[in-house]
Amino acid sequence: MKDLFKGMYYKHQKGKHTVSVITGISVNNFAFIQVIANNVSYFFKYETTECEFGEITKIGKNVFSKDGIRIDIENNGVSIKGEIKYTDLTPIRYDIMGPFKFVPMECTHKIASLHHRLEGNLEMNGEIIDFSGGIGYIEGDSGKSFPKSYIWIQSNDFSEKACITVSTADIPFAGFHFRGCICIVYINGIEYRLATYLGVKILVCNENNIVLKQGKLRLEIEIGEGKDHKLIAPVNGKMVKDIYERIICRAKFRFLKNGKVLFEQSSENASFELVE
Repeated sequence: MKDLFKGMYYKHQKGKHTVSVITGISVNNFAFIQVIANNVSYFFKYETTECEFGEITKIGKNVFSKDGIRIDIENNGVSIKGEIKYTDLTPIRYDIMGPFKFVPMECTHKIASLHHRLEGNLEMNGEIIDFSGGIGYIEGDSGKSFPKSYIWIQSNDFSEKACITVSTADIPFAGFHFRGCICIVYINGIEYRLATYLGVKILVCNENNIVLKQGKLRLEIEIGEGKDHKLIAPVNGKMVKDIYERIICRAKFRFLKNGKVLFEQSSENASFELVE
């Protein structure tokens, strides 16, 4: 299936500040940049003649790659400028879609880096946010439409090098629907994966709790409240659907193997989306 939209999600977090930048192109024949911070959310449109997409993506004066981002936006009274460099990227061991990467899907997900270091700053409407020494995360989506319902949560703001990202979604497939799941638990160099194609069972999945079980592995997440920010999502390649993300919320993560707790920490800077 030909991709009708493509998008990348670059998250930057240090201390009390989180800024995520979403870049993409849609069948509407325009490119876009969405910026979400603690208390604001912006959507900027660009003509495709102003853009180049590839390993290095250029949208207007803005540049994005696995090595970092450079932002230069002046639009309707909004000013966002700066540069953040990425080092020590942490890719996953193999494609998060597993065998489904060979199957035409409504939406295909990828994870480019679970955890990396940041160096640089952004100036947003006169406020300088220093991200040097902070933590980054990169993922992306492409396809036709976002799932009609899904839950997504991610955090790598912990006292050790760790990242947990979970997505469960309604998946149309061969004329029927099923609830799919992809999840990475990364702890100090060890990657654990829970996924539909590996036999994961979704025991609980709602706005307050997620519990997954796969063989000897069990992941429990308690999700706290946070402020919702509006984003625009694709339907049949067109950026027309309003969704909402908590760019920062409190969440507690507990990961067990054979009943033994391998990881148990809370994060004040998890990001969470719920679409029903």
